[in-house]
Amino acid sequence: MNAYSTTALKAKTDATPSPEAQAVNHSALRLPNDRWKALEIVFWLLPVASYFFFPDYLVLISQIMIIGLFAMSLDLILGYAGIVSLGHAAFFGLGAYTAGLLSVHGWGEPISGLLAAAVVAAVAGFIVSFLVVRGQDLARLMVTLGIGLMLFEAANKAAFITGGVDGLSGMVMEPLFGTFEFDLFGKTAFWYSFAVLFILFVAMRRLVNSPFGLSLRGIREGGRRMPAIGAHVDRRLVAVFTLGAAVAGIAGALLAQTTQFVGLDVLGFPRSAELLIMLVLGGTGRLYGALVGAAVFMVAQDKISGFDPTYWQFYIGLLLVLIVLFARGGILGGLEKIVARFKRSEAA
Repeated sequence: MNAYSTTALKAKTDATPSPEAQAVNHSALRLPNDRWKALEIVFWLLPVASYFFFPDYLVLISQIMIIGLFAMSLDLILGYAGIVSLGHAAFFGLGAYTAGLLSVHGWGEPISGLLAAAVVAAVAGFIVSFLVVRGQDLARLMVTLGIGLMLFEAANKAAFITGGVDGLSGMVMEPLFGTFEFDLFGKTAFWYSFAVLFILFVAMRRLVNSPFGLSLRGIREGGRRMPAIGAHVDRRLVAVFTLGAAVAGIAGALLAQTTQFVGLDVLGFPRSAELLIMLVLGGTGRLYGALVGAAVFMVAQDKISGFDPTYWQFYIGLLLVLIVLFARGGILGGLEKIVARFKRSEAA
């Protein structure tokens, strides 16, 4: 081997990164927020601890987790993609009625009921999405509100199917996995809701931290510029809106299965409005903000209505105004600013 060949071989060997260097390069390419932080682990241990410390509130905690999942579905389309909706309860109600009607007609297996609800809500979301992506914020508000109102009145009119204002009763849920029965104390419902919430949260967390999730943020910040880098805006909006509808349908099915009742209010406008309030309280575009906002809103509603059942909405409104004035970005946004200011003062 001549001197030139030896030099070339050495250069090629030096240019080839070692396995350790390849691992470092691979980790450097990882998207931000991909690893679980200690506070996140603590956050998910809190519901587990509440099962043992607050056994009398399992039903309330289960409903908080279900509504938190519902709020996350709206956060996916509003907080990340920037699609404003006032009729997101339409997909929640479709999921609830799908699971409820299956149970009433003899199919009470919970997991398959969730999947059926997700499919029905996703199909409806896919159809509606083509109307939503055509307009801007005001048009989207009107379209989603109109869809929600139409479905509400359709369910009210079809009382022979949905039960109308009396609600859909007679649901009988089979034991989960053929073993765990839904009891009056809400123990099975608690772990069932927690498991579904955690699984879907992990999936959505991976989604929003993926290139697809980053493209959604780009569309939210400047949708007109995204086609310049090869991103098809309408396709991504249709995809995320369909996915958000599917998650909302699962949340609705969860509520129907754990309470074994479906009321007409699952399709009502107040449910969609309360969902927006929860997101404002917790903070949009965070996923955790949806969960925190749902927990704060529902606990505040439960406690405030207990000592002032007539004017409890006044205090909820006051809380909302204070959050907007003094904690832009919601509760989590306010906490982030406090922590950042504390770190700056320490550094100074």
